[in-house]
Amino acid sequence: MASANADRFRSHAVDLLALAPDVVLASTSQSIAAFQKATSTVPIVFAATADPVAQGFVDSLARPGGNITGFSVVPEFSINAKWLELMKQIAPAVTRVAVIRDTTAQSSLGQFSAIQAMAQSLGVEVQAMGMRDATEIERAIAAFASRSNSGLILTVSPQAFAHRALIIALAARHRLPAVYPLRVFVADGGLVSYGANAAEAYRGAATYVDRILKGEKPADLPVQSPTKFDLVINIKTAKALGLSLPTTLLASANEVIE
Repeated sequence: MASANADRFRSHAVDLLALAPDVVLASTSQSIAAFQKATSTVPIVFAATADPVAQGFVDSLARPGGNITGFSVVPEFSINAKWLELMKQIAPAVTRVAVIRDTTAQSSLGQFSAIQAMAQSLGVEVQAMGMRDATEIERAIAAFASRSNSGLILTVSPQAFAHRALIIALAARHRLPAVYPLRVFVADGGLVSYGANAAEAYRGAATYVDRILKGEKPADLPVQSPTKFDLVINIKTAKALGLSLPTTLLASANEVIE
């Protein structure tokens, strides 16, 4: 399936490049990778993309080094510790948290380490959980949920997006409070997210497209990390889990989904 999808993306990329665009705006990892394989000259701007360095899209954030640049959704690792603080706010009884991460992503270890560093002060035991494929995820979450006072934190990676629906469904099935990295997970039924504002990333990407059209080169435009973060809460999911969320937390949310 992954190979078939990659072939489809490559085919679409070739078709679009045949139209001789001045610049390409892309978002998903698969589409960026497809354009990267298809051209080394047409400028590519990405928006709301995780781990652009680890995925080989750019040489570094400060110096992209090629025809690709854009806006990332991977924040400073200090933000990741806030996910564990948020977990204790929404579910104070939680004492065990599985941090679901893609071990192949460069930022994965940094995100996990930031969460782990906060764990002792909050009286929480954290453990890493891989997500290589759907079978591994389903088996691992089922085993972890067998003990009480458990919760989940999902880190940012392409795999997180690929398995978004499954992880949200498993959290609901096993009645696990879960903290997600971006709004899209909560809009799809997840409990709560704290992360980069994707709309800001797309607006930023639009400014890069404009600058490239005016003559600037992608290699000279550093990849931008997020500066604005949103707290989003799904009330329906909270009720289904039997959680009574603090009014102060609800008041501080950027968005509450009914």
